[in-house]
Amino acid sequence: MSVNRRNPFVFLLSSKAEHHRLLYIALPMILSNITNPLLGMVDTAIIGHLDGTFFLAGTAVATMVITQIYWVCGFLRMSATGLSAQARGERDTTAGSRVFYQLLMPAVLIGVLMILFQGVLIQIAGYFAEASIRVNEVIGAYIGIRVWGAPAALANLMLVGWLVGQQHTRLVMLIQILGNLLNAILSLFLAIGLGWGVEGVAAATVVAEYAIFIASFYVVMRNTGWRGPRFEWFRLQIYRQVLDLNRDIFLRNLALQVTIAFLTFQGARLGEDIVAVNALLMQFFVITALGLDGIAYGVEALVGESKGAGARQQLHDRVRVGLFWSALLAVVYSLFFILFDSVIIALLTDLAPLRQLATAFLPYIWVMPLLAHWCFLMDGVFIGLTRGKAMRNSMLFCTLAVFFPLWWLTSALGNHALWLAFLGFLLARGVSLGWLYLRLFRQQALL
Repeated sequence: MSVNRRNPFVFLLSSKAEHHRLLYIALPMILSNITNPLLGMVDTAIIGHLDGTFFLAGTAVATMVITQIYWVCGFLRMSATGLSAQARGERDTTAGSRVFYQLLMPAVLIGVLMILFQGVLIQIAGYFAEASIRVNEVIGAYIGIRVWGAPAALANLMLVGWLVGQQHTRLVMLIQILGNLLNAILSLFLAIGLGWGVEGVAAATVVAEYAIFIASFYVVMRNTGWRGPRFEWFRLQIYRQVLDLNRDIFLRNLALQVTIAFLTFQGARLGEDIVAVNALLMQFFVITALGLDGIAYGVEALVGESKGAGARQQLHDRVRVGLFWSALLAVVYSLFFILFDSVIIALLTDLAPLRQLATAFLPYIWVMPLLAHWCFLMDGVFIGLTRGKAMRNSMLFCTLAVFFPLWWLTSALGNHALWLAFLGFLLARGVSLGWLYLRLFRQQALL
């Protein structure tokens, strides 16, 4: 028996190049992820200095509606990453072009539909907000402008995925950071300098979205030799793989959104203080996702490349390398939260009652990265494998058979039940996909 078979950890020493490749892809995406919430803080600060709280309230509701649509449409990025990475592994630039155009069409189509039905979006936002006339006016003004950037914004999701699959994450980082800087500068100039207010912030975002689209589109075209689309790529028998993959990941995203929405709305039933505390605690999850998502991006690209190349053992080694860095980062996160949880809470709110109430739930935050990193990692693996049906089934199972039953069984514990159910849900996602991965590996059915 070889040393490799006796010692499952020897890959940590023998695969230094794979560790380097994963970090080369992951680190730029982590840095890129960090810029997005910073941009949101700039926009919030600008609107927060306008004369009236209704400006901030209306913009927050409008942004939430648009962001939720974009989040559910994350299937565009996920499918683009897996298919693009597999095309890279096959060393097939034609396949890379085909994937690009096949996913560009639904992205633009959904964006155009958002423009056509902007009135419906405004009504939905106003309905859920149960807002005053002034807040509704702000919602209408913001969405009425921001929605015109939807085709570019949704195409950018796909473009990011395609470029990550091709392992051009440094370019993605550069484009995203420059686009966000442009957004911030334009927001200041239009909203404050020209006095456009909320409309200026929305217009700045639209301009930045199209600037990011133009830059990313140029990079993609340069990498594919400026190849144009072919009619046969959109014939149903060829297009079906992409459509089925997008459908499955879309359903997966909807199921995930149901659990998060339930946590929010059920917390609201427990009182204003509880829903406020949960909003604070969810920021720890957002912070965790900034890093773990970056590792997952790297795993998506490398696993997809290995599948495209038909390299089964390389694929498995890359999953183990990803597991090492994901677990290491989770441990760092947990230690950081244990040491600085009170400091982070203090930065998020200066309300003493909320700080006090939050302390009862901090143990959930301490263990969350250790339980959650598995699902981030395995999502990356299955995106790279483009096994959307497995991701869909796992998410539906964990939502219907783990999250809701666990909450129901512990509901007498109040808000603790919600967090127990959420952490159990995160762990179950990782375990279920991990079990399926090992099964496919042992059956030699990964490729």
